Amino acid sequence: MFTGIVEERGTVVALDGSRLVVGCAVVTADSAIGASIAVNGTCLTVVGHAPEGLAFDLSEETLARTSLRHLRPGAPVNLERPVTLASRLGGHIVQGHVDGVGEVAGLSPEPEGGARLRIRMPADLLRYVVEKGSLTVDGISLTVAQVHEDGVTIALIPHTLAVTTLGEARAGDPVNLEMDVIAKYVERLMEGNRT
Repeated sequence: MFTGIVEERGTVVALDGSRLVVGCAVVTADSAIGASIAVNGTCLTVVGHAPEGLAFDLSEETLARTSLRHLRPGAPVNLERPVTLASRLGGHIVQGHVDGVGEVAGLSPEPEGGARLRIRMPADLLRYVVEKGSLTVDGISLTVAQVHEDGVTIALIPHTLAVTTLGEARAGDPVNLEMDVIAKYVERLMEGNRT
């Protein structure tokens, strides 16, 4: 389980077939083989240590359902180690299970140094989004400012732009989306009441 508070911005060293190598320093500190790391919001298992960072194997399911297949050497990625029982939950409950891929529709700078991020998303995911609710975008816990019929707008502060990949977001970029797990459980429980 994660919080959506990015600890480090790593760099893709290689993506060769299903092996992803990410250059990083902070998250390697206590990440043994078998540990979980959220890479752009996708929970991956550490399978090796490289001189420049960590190695992960990507399953066909992961490649098919996330934006990780679009990564290229040199690309920045958001990294987070799992939360511990002694940690503060600074963001919201994030599982690292990507529900779908959205697309950046635009990033508009604001006078105070922040920006408005517009994301298009699949209609089947939009039902889980509410204004002022939580949404995970590429592993970042964010608050929804507005809901539209084809996606959302999120207000980003300068800190988020500086320490995550969203500061470099461009229209057309794919982004991993994880919807609020509580909303998904509530929907499932409500379905049970209808039978």
